[in-house]
Amino acid sequence: MLKKIIPALLLLTSLCTITYAQNADAVLGSWVNPSGEDHILIYKKGNKYFGKLDWIKHPNDEHGNPKTDYKNPDKALQTRPDLGLELLKDFTYKGDQVYEDGTIYDPKSGKTYSCKMTLEGNNLRIRGFIGIALLGRTEVWTRLK
Repeated sequence: MLKKIIPALLLLTSLCTITYAQNADAVLGSWVNPSGEDHILIYKKGNKYFGKLDWIKHPNDEHGNPKTDYKNPDKALQTRPDLGLELLKDFTYKGDQVYEDGTIYDPKSGKTYSCKMTLEGNNLRIRGFIGIALLGRTEVWTRLK
């Protein structure tokens, strides 16, 4: 009897783990911000989720040079190009389509905020905040098809 129960429990545990990973990875792919000017590619490194600028509507400045991260408080990073810039860092899947414990970088201000992401179908609710989530701003990104 025990010989039959143990393999069944192992199979059930494996299926639950696979389903959990598939749900967690549902956020992977390309997303467009509300203005439509940026596309952000969300990818995975280990068990954490990250996002980088994958496409910019106006990637160059008025002189034809690639736009850079000139508002970054770290002078050494101010010359790096905006295209490919990592905006989302270190998110952990918490279950129920929620990703937390990450940060979002705003290249327009040079500031980094705590962040929470919630996946709602083809929309990704991004909440950047300082301290607690009540003190923040939410944007909704749409999945690119």
